[in-house]
Amino acid sequence: MRKLLFAAGILALASCSDTKSDSQTGGTAGEKPQPFSTEGKKVLVYTTADSTELRLTPTDTLSFTEKGQPFETELCVFVDPGKTYQTFFGIGAALTDASAETFYKLPKEKQQELLKAYFDQKDGIGYTVARTNINSCDFSSGSYTYVDSLDKELKTFNIEHDRKYKIPFIKEATKAAGGKLELFASPWSPPSWMKDNNSMLQGGHLKPEFYDTWALYFTKFIAEYEKEGMPVWGVSVQNEPMAKQRWESCIYTAEEERDFLKKSLGPIMHKQGYKDKKIVVWDHNRDLMFQRAQTYFDDPEASKYAWGIGFHWYEDWSGGQPMFENVKRVHEAYPDKNILFTEGCNEKFDASQYYAWRLGERYGRAMINDFNNGMNGFTDWNILLDQTGGPNHVGNFCFAPVHGNTSSGELIYTNAFYYIGHFSKFVKPGAKRISSSASRSQLLTTAFRNPDGSTAVIVMNQGNAASDYLLWINGKAAKLNTRAHSIATLVF
Repeated sequence: MRKLLFAAGILALASCSDTKSDSQTGGTAGEKPQPFSTEGKKVLVYTTADSTELRLTPTDTLSFTEKGQPFETELCVFVDPGKTYQTFFGIGAALTDASAETFYKLPKEKQQELLKAYFDQKDGIGYTVARTNINSCDFSSGSYTYVDSLDKELKTFNIEHDRKYKIPFIKEATKAAGGKLELFASPWSPPSWMKDNNSMLQGGHLKPEFYDTWALYFTKFIAEYEKEGMPVWGVSVQNEPMAKQRWESCIYTAEEERDFLKKSLGPIMHKQGYKDKKIVVWDHNRDLMFQRAQTYFDDPEASKYAWGIGFHWYEDWSGGQPMFENVKRVHEAYPDKNILFTEGCNEKFDASQYYAWRLGERYGRAMINDFNNGMNGFTDWNILLDQTGGPNHVGNFCFAPVHGNTSSGELIYTNAFYYIGHFSKFVKPGAKRISSSASRSQLLTTAFRNPDGSTAVIVMNQGNAASDYLLWINGKAAKLNTRAHSIATLVF
């Protein structure tokens, strides 16, 4: 099998700040952008393409020239930096038990390579967000909680389990990211004795008499992690609250989650001194997210505790079309609420498919559509898995953007790593999404204006043919070529 190791070319990529405009337009998040001019600007192009060695590789440096009305036969990407939309939060991934275990089974030099690849702001792809699990999840080697059985007062609460792999991994990732990661935590299930099915597995419901106990459990988790020097940005209420799984899972109807939030979790987090921590609701698929948003956000007492809504992409598992429009509907109805992609991966692991181009294209298609529909940030699922697509205690093996072969010690970078990198490396927290539109459906595009004034336009060619196209801004254009099945970031 051909090995796709970490491309040395990415180490030479210029940081976004190297391309900032002289006028420093764009300003900080929330400021109205100044009039945009292409005068004297160079377009730096970075490309990842199928059937080539291009992986986030600098491929062109172009200039804008006069260009009036394009003909209909000319393929174009139109960008208007003066039209701004939601603020970009960041991009990252989940640092699960499985990821941490795999990481520490790799040689030291490969551990450092991985950290640099994902988190270094200049020489890597610059992740700024991380998710982790409260109690065990399917991507743990076994089920566990932080308390002894039937400890209703939580006197035995401790995070000793996490100190072996997960906490050291999170600390190393934070250091590699420059000392700061926006870390949020999600539970897959409360302890079994808090649930009506007396099991952490197979769904079940949180018993109402344990609402306050479970809410206090969240605050104890935050307190213990922060004692370790790991600030917690926020939590989600429940991972996939409408999924009865053979692994850790817990069902909440929309009304149950709303009531737990407004009667227990929100008030208790405030009472315990965590008013500043963000709470994300739903944390499940796009399919039901509008109905769930209505239930939370139309209730003022619940809505005041919710920073925003999280979503996954697994509703298209059966081959149907992703429900991108549902993200838009939530954004239209509740523009003051944030929308965060909290989990997604390519399922059904098969090592013979490490280099299947569909892996990356799924990320590119979803990220472009979801950002264009109002998404603020993106969190991938496991940041690293082993050569089996695990470890996973229920055999639910999946792909990660990077796999570590714990037998050979090698790192295997799927093209999903590079597709995500076309966003995470060039779009910075606080950026504003700006207007970007393609003249043909062969191309997908989204664009952002960074706080330093630089602009990043992502263009994905999902077709089988290469084509010339124009990047057109206010009567000026730069001519580019898009390779078949490729993604490019244009920075200026």
